[in-house]
Amino acid sequence: MDLKEIQNLIKFVANSGVAEVKLEMDDVKITIRTTLEGNVTETTYVQQMPAQAAPQQVAAAPQMAPVASVPEAPVVENSHYITIKSPIIGTFYRKPSPDKPMFVEVGKTISKGDVLCVIEAMKLFNEIESEISGKIVKILVDDMSPVEFDQPLFLVDPS
Repeated sequence: MDLKEIQNLIKFVANSGVAEVKLEMDDVKITIRTTLEGNVTETTYVQQMPAQAAPQQVAAAPQMAPVASVPEAPVVENSHYITIKSPIIGTFYRKPSPDKPMFVEVGKTISKGDVLCVIEAMKLFNEIESEISGKIVKILVDDMSPVEFDQPLFLVDPS
């Protein structure tokens, strides 16, 4: 089971209203618990069972440590904007390095494939590329802030 499948499973469980899901496959054991308190959904943990595992599984399991999803973003007046969300958990950076300029600013026109930010996860810096073309309307996360899976990062006007 790769990281993408685990992320999709967490998203599915959070949206289904199920309180707990346990999944055991070969050398991987995943337990996802959700509790509804107000409007906040918590996903508690993903755990690797002690056994010989492939290197990918060893690297992916710790990254999915305690996870709490962020309440959904407030409704925006202009509903035609597209929200670009974080594909992974990590630390959000707006620049490639401290001495370099920001990848994007509010008002900048972007094209499909442009790098919008970098998210550091387990000492790996992942460039997040735009899947759409448009104009950056709002940046929803501060530089060097922790982000969760599926957390809104940018609002883009596709027109």
